[in-house]
Amino acid sequence: MTEPTNTKNLDRYGSAPLEWSRARDILVADTPTADLTFFVSTVRPDGRPHSAGVGAVWVEDALYFKAGPGTRRARNLAENPACTVAVRLRGMDLTLEGEAGRVTDSATVERVAVVYREGGWPATAEGATLTAPYSAPSAGAPPWHLYRLALHRAIGVASAEPHGATRWDFAT
Repeated sequence: MTEPTNTKNLDRYGSAPLEWSRARDILVADTPTADLTFFVSTVRPDGRPHSAGVGAVWVEDALYFKAGPGTRRARNLAENPACTVAVRLRGMDLTLEGEAGRVTDSATVERVAVVYREGGWPATAEGATLTAPYSAPSAGAPPWHLYRLALHRAIGVASAEPHGATRWDFAT
């Protein structure tokens, strides 16, 4: 289980630090069944930022998302795997920072496809790629590459009790 190596309380109103387990448990419970949009931000080769909404799932203590091989997101990640992923969860805004690597292990792709299917998107694994009868219009035609975020840092700001703001650092 991914546990933070360091926690910093960012709250300026006296709230206690948030527990990482709160964010992680919401990710486990709500992906992929809740209507969540994750925004992946990458860096173009010229240094300009790029952000796009994606469907993502938390599987076996990691965040996974897909990208068509010709998308700006995939091309950026091929050049520079550093990225951030932001999402509004139930009672918490969460930003995840790290490096996204393409998943080429077919068994992992299959496990993630199962979770996507449980959430209503009819994804299937074909070797190291995902396919489905449909996806977001911006995704391009299948097959799609699967990416796993190697988590370096997360920042949570709670919008529900107990309130607070916390940064969690993870071993890289």
